[in-house]
Amino acid sequence: METLKFKTNIKCGGCIATVTPHLDGLQGVDQWEVDTNVADKILTVKGESGSLPDQVVATLEKAGFKAELI
Repeated sequence: METLKFKTNIKCGGCIATVTPHLDGLQGVDQWEVDTNVADKILTVKGESGSLPDQVVATLEKAGFKAELI
């Protein structure tokens, strides 16, 4: 299992509620969480897939948010 971290523009609980069905439905993702208490709004994703970073970025873009692998 790999752990990935992304800088996002997910700002609040409402934003998290918006992305939840998108990230929950993503193949290869076992667990995820967003730390909205830090300036970079870090999304941590744990899962297994060679293309997981690209999938997470594309999924968040479809939901209306930005993500950058850090």
